[in-house]
Amino acid sequence: MVRTDNAETLLTPAEVAALFRVDPKTVTRWAKAGKLSSIRTLGGHRRYLESEVKNLLEGAIPQQRGPQD
Repeated sequence: MVRTDNAETLLTPAEVAALFRVDPKTVTRWAKAGKLSSIRTLGGHRRYLESEVKNLLEGAIPQQRGPQD
């Protein structure tokens, strides 16, 4: 996890992959397909905005429902 100058947290592909329980290569494919935007470091590594990842994660996980009345 890295913080940018504007205090936005950046996640590595491995951190994003752990949240979604997928392989880090899958996260890279999502970025290439435009499903998730990425920022490149000076070394060429991808980083992802935590806020965007959390929004995507909330949309990807079905909400738990209570018992039916």
